[in-house]
Amino acid sequence: MSTLPASFQAALRQRWAQSNPREKSLLRAAGALVVVALLWWAAISPALRTLRDAQTQGPALQAQMQAMQTLQARAQALQAQPPLPATDSKALLDAALPTLGTSARMTVGGDRATVTLDGSTAQALAQWLAQVRLNAHARPVELHLTQSQGLWSGRLVLQWASAPAP
Repeated sequence: MSTLPASFQAALRQRWAQSNPREKSLLRAAGALVVVALLWWAAISPALRTLRDAQTQGPALQAQMQAMQTLQARAQALQAQPPLPATDSKALLDAALPTLGTSARMTVGGDRATVTLDGSTAQALAQWLAQVRLNAHARPVELHLTQSQGLWSGRLVLQWASAPAP
């Protein structure tokens, strides 16, 4: 079904019939060019752009996938570790405490340890948290930290891994 009025269609047919073969060839070529341009614009160009983007993003996505698989392996290794007795966890926490600096203090109550620090660097705090998680099997459950001039101060509450989650 055509949306053009019948009188307009009739006028187009009459004009086409009166056109010489050269004009008809030029109009067909122009129509074919418009169809090819629309096909390029709507189908081919976006597909080529997607292919080009996929080729440039492929290595980055592979690296990201490998990093995620490494993190997954670490998480599974942590989950597979048997729980430590609370006395061992406390001893390992005491051994790791100097990483935070000389002003760090720890108090233990039940299945939790509270660490108070004053003026620790971000690097020392990150290293200490990694040691605590991997070696002492303790996880932070509360953090109240402030930063001043690049140093961190505050209070951290850790819970033994063998204890039930809060």
